[in-house]
Amino acid sequence: MAIYGYARVSTADQDLSVQEAALKAAGCEHIRSEKISGTKSDRPELKTLLQFMREGDTLVVTRIDRLARSIRDLQNMVHEMKERGISLRATEQNVDTGSAAGKAFFDMLGVFAEFETGLRKERQAEGIAKAQKAGKYKGRKRSVDVDKVRDLKEAGQSVSAIARELNISRVSVYRALDAA
Repeated sequence: MAIYGYARVSTADQDLSVQEAALKAAGCEHIRSEKISGTKSDRPELKTLLQFMREGDTLVVTRIDRLARSIRDLQNMVHEMKERGISLRATEQNVDTGSAAGKAFFDMLGVFAEFETGLRKERQAEGIAKAQKAGKYKGRKRSVDVDKVRDLKEAGQSVSAIARELNISRVSVYRALDAA
């Protein structure tokens, strides 16, 4: 019966040290951490940790939103852990998924995490729209030289040959030709 910790931040420039210190203080023998968005379901460190854990082990996080940003992902993860006899604990939130009240509180925390993600996406979209109106946001720079694609096509090269020469996909060639 081991105690494992999982720490996560969303971006590479964020610091994991506060979470890792809290997990050590909570008695975690092994801590896995990663810098990846909670909205991504493929998180290698969490996946490895969950595969490694056995019946009777405990997973500790600082907050529930470190595990998932959607209620569905969170519930699926907890359901799988419960079936395997793994318990979950959060250092900053009184979570005990073994009782009805604890399960309800856990679900509410998941709902708020998902709500927060939705709000963040809305604010981001509003900011982008405002910047576009002001002419300050042009989007990502093109990675494909449309003029070069057009010139090669006009020179008689096939789509496959253009893709090979420019080291891009055929789909990118077709998109560039459509944009031209």
